[in-house]
Amino acid sequence: MAQAVPFFEQVNRYFDRAADLLDYPPGLLPQIKACNAVYHVGFPLQRDDGSIEVIHAWRAHHSHHKLPVKGGFRLTSHASEDEVTALAALMTYKCALVNVPYGGAKGAIRIEKDDYSDAELERIIRRYTFELVRINCIGPGLDVPAPDMAVGQREISWMLDTYSALSHGEVSGMACVTGKPVSQGGVRGRVEATGRGVFFAIREAMSRADDMKRLGLSTGVEGKRVVVQGLGNVGYHAAKFLAEAGAVIVGVLEREGAIYDPGGFDVEKIDGHRREGGSLLELDAPEKLSGSDGSRGLEWDCDILVPAALEGVIHTGNAGKIQAKVIAEGANGPTTPDADQVLNERGILQIPDLYANAGGVTVSYFEWVKNLSHVRFGRMDRRFRASNRAQMMNAVESLVGQAFPEGLFDEVAVGASEADLVNSGLEETMIEGYEEIHRISREYETDLRTAGFVNAIQKVATAYQERGIFP
Repeated sequence: MAQAVPFFEQVNRYFDRAADLLDYPPGLLPQIKACNAVYHVGFPLQRDDGSIEVIHAWRAHHSHHKLPVKGGFRLTSHASEDEVTALAALMTYKCALVNVPYGGAKGAIRIEKDDYSDAELERIIRRYTFELVRINCIGPGLDVPAPDMAVGQREISWMLDTYSALSHGEVSGMACVTGKPVSQGGVRGRVEATGRGVFFAIREAMSRADDMKRLGLSTGVEGKRVVVQGLGNVGYHAAKFLAEAGAVIVGVLEREGAIYDPGGFDVEKIDGHRREGGSLLELDAPEKLSGSDGSRGLEWDCDILVPAALEGVIHTGNAGKIQAKVIAEGANGPTTPDADQVLNERGILQIPDLYANAGGVTVSYFEWVKNLSHVRFGRMDRRFRASNRAQMMNAVESLVGQAFPEGLFDEVAVGASEADLVNSGLEETMIEGYEEIHRISREYETDLRTAGFVNAIQKVATAYQERGIFP
């Protein structure tokens, strides 16, 4: 059996493909590609039964071209140095692509969350945070962790509380992490941000008439058939927003299997059923695949495929069988480089992960800025804007000599809330990001993924050159 290509090597193969199109001084590209530091910690956990277990965890800093570095941390039994290094590298390029001023980082604790009690999980997260403080890998201006796989607001709250206890009243200490509950300095819209960003990415790609004509599709999301792999936070919200825009969710893949119905599913019902402990396979569907066979659902007939689970799920073994015309990568690294070439040769439009799932870090940036400024978005000017709009509408009523319909005045004469501002900023970021990589793909006559790496490399290179490190 062939040895799997290490994840970081896969990321670097994409990097090298883009770097071949660029001309920089010797040493600059290798510096950008290299991981600056990886920290491995091992610490004891006393389990509830009194036994002792050694927990292994990592934090990788891929690039310090900008500080702080930014990246989530995950709880997974297959965590490794290679994985966190690769994901940190993707964070560097992702942040650069969408103009978020961070270097890339990533963390992981090698555990399976369901194997531990809540009390044990809290001890693990708090000790991990303590270890990060000891090695200077957490802090508002140093390294800002966030939620990732199997990590939610609860775990982030434990991390924040531990850091606060150790930071002796640091005035901006709340900015040491993002993804917090709103009551603890979080920002409205963060939970659904990555999935919403995937939706915006798909919407932008589907708006290009020339690209859609080449694929044999009409423009727009409405009526498009979608298969989603992974109905976690990212996959669920991406599917939800796509459905609200008129798309039809025809297939869903999860760890227990997959279901398919050409007539479409109600994503809310599926999510509710699974939250109550139910299985996909218990739901009515014309076609079902159980267990490991569920991965064959990636090959189902659809217009848009959204892999929003693990890395490497699209490989040379199935790339030639995928029927989707558009693939939007909600997960990090779902497509191997060899599969990527097969898909490009087949003319499938790939919306790459370093752009498509950048919504999370974008809104994390907004949360970080909010914490540093100590002011909620909209607090200073919401009423002022509402007053301005009311004055304008009163002026229009005076000019036309007719009042607005009942209820319309109150609906329009309002200022933007924090959620409105956050979602608007995310939308603008995703639109701007797609315009950049689409333009570069045309300029270099290459695919969107390579264009994304070109874009990111150019921005990181500029940061190094402006600091005088390279000519």
